[in-house]
Amino acid sequence: MSTMVPFLLSLLLVVGPAVSQDTQNNAYSLSFHYTGVSRPEAGMPSFQATGFLNDQAFLHYDSKSKTAEPLGPWKQVDGMVNWEEESQLQQDRQDIFMQTLRDVMGYHRDRGNHTFKGTFGCEIRNDSYCRSFWKYAYDGEDYIEFNTEIPAWIPLQPKALNTKVKWETEGSVQESKKYLEMECPHLLRSYLQFSRPFLDRQDPPSASITSHVTLGLSRTLKCVASNFYPQPINLYWTQGANVVETKLWGDDPISENGTYQSWELLRTFSLDKGPYSCHVQHSSLAQPLIVTWDGTQ
Repeated sequence: MSTMVPFLLSLLLVVGPAVSQDTQNNAYSLSFHYTGVSRPEAGMPSFQATGFLNDQAFLHYDSKSKTAEPLGPWKQVDGMVNWEEESQLQQDRQDIFMQTLRDVMGYHRDRGNHTFKGTFGCEIRNDSYCRSFWKYAYDGEDYIEFNTEIPAWIPLQPKALNTKVKWETEGSVQESKKYLEMECPHLLRSYLQFSRPFLDRQDPPSASITSHVTLGLSRTLKCVASNFYPQPINLYWTQGANVVETKLWGDDPISENGTYQSWELLRTFSLDKGPYSCHVQHSSLAQPLIVTWDGTQ
C-alpha cells in the first residue's frame, strides 16, 4: 500500500453491505464497513470494521479485541493477509475514525449518543477497474461521499461542508482518487488469488412448500429455496401451464455458512386443492427445480 495523506490513509480498506456480485460476468468487489458509536452499550465495542469480498465477509476488527481476524473460509487461508500488521493498521484507523465522529458531533454541537458509518470499496470486471464508492452516514443520514469524476468530496448535508473543507485542505482528493481507481483494484486482484474458489462456487438450492390456512377461509402456500449461492435466484408459481401472479416474496441475509434463502408466497382459497408448482431457477441448475403442492400437504 502506498503512503497517503495522514487522515485518509487511516480510513482506507476498512470502510462498506457492498457491491453487486456477478462472478458469471467476471465481476468481483472489495468493500469495507466502518461503524463508530460515541456511547456504546456496556460490553459493546465503540468501533467495528468488516471487510467483504463480493458479499462474503472475510475480515473483522473491533475496538475491544484490537485484533483483525479472518472470517468464514478465510480462516483456513494462509498468506493472503498479514494479520499482525493488519491489526496494527486497524488500530491506527480506529483512532482517526473516532476522532472524525467527534469532529462531526462538534459541527452539530451535540455530545449525545451518535453513530458514524463509512462504506468504501471498488469493483473490477473482466480484470479491469469498473467502479468504486466511498460514502459516510451520520445517525443514519447520508453525510458525505467521494466523486471520482470531479474529483471532490460532495457534502450531502450542510454540516458536511466542514468535513469537505478539512479533508480537501489536507490534500486528500488526488490520493483518494488514485486509491479508489488504482490501488484498491490492485489489492482486490491480489486477494482473488486466494479467494476465487469461495466466490465462484455454485451451491444449488433445495426447495420445499408449506401450507397454512387462516380462519378457515384463505390458504397461504410458501415456497422456500434454501442453501444456495450465489444470491441471484428466480422463484415463480404455476397452476397447470399458467403462471400465477404473486406479489409477496423475500430474501434472507447471507447465513453463517455463506448461503442464501429466498421465498415466495401464493394466496388462494382454503378449499383450493391446486395443484400448484413452484419453479426455482438458479445458475447452479441446468434445469429449473420444480416442487408441487397437490392439496395433501
